[in-house]
Amino acid sequence: MKIITNNSLVVEKFESIYEVEYIDGDFMKILTTCRDYIHNKYRLLTHPLAGSIKPNETPYKTIMIDDVEKLDTESLLLIEKAIDTTKKFQNNFKTPLWTDTILEDFKVIDLDLIKNVIETVNYYVK
Repeated sequence: MKIITNNSLVVEKFESIYEVEYIDGDFMKILTTCRDYIHNKYRLLTHPLAGSIKPNETPYKTIMIDDVEKLDTESLLLIEKAIDTTKKFQNNFKTPLWTDTILEDFKVIDLDLIKNVIETVNYYVK
């Protein structure tokens, strides 16, 4: 399993347990990086738009993926739809320039989301 994130709190929490790839980029960069992995025989383990925060509201995103033997078309369709949805949201309303305090809150929310699914993912992947 691999974690793709642009959230430093996720890196700190999970780098000793999982393979974590930190991406210095925005929400869209996380999605396109995951899409590239899917093209190279990975599948999504977490939904790319999980959570109730819209993709144009938060700059942080964490997604879990896992390698597979062949192209996972379901993951590819899901990530492409997430990219399209994110583009629509960002075209309508750009991500605000949040204060540092609010940015830290978004990091904590993203960390919380991934922490809450990791045990479930571990159960089903084994």
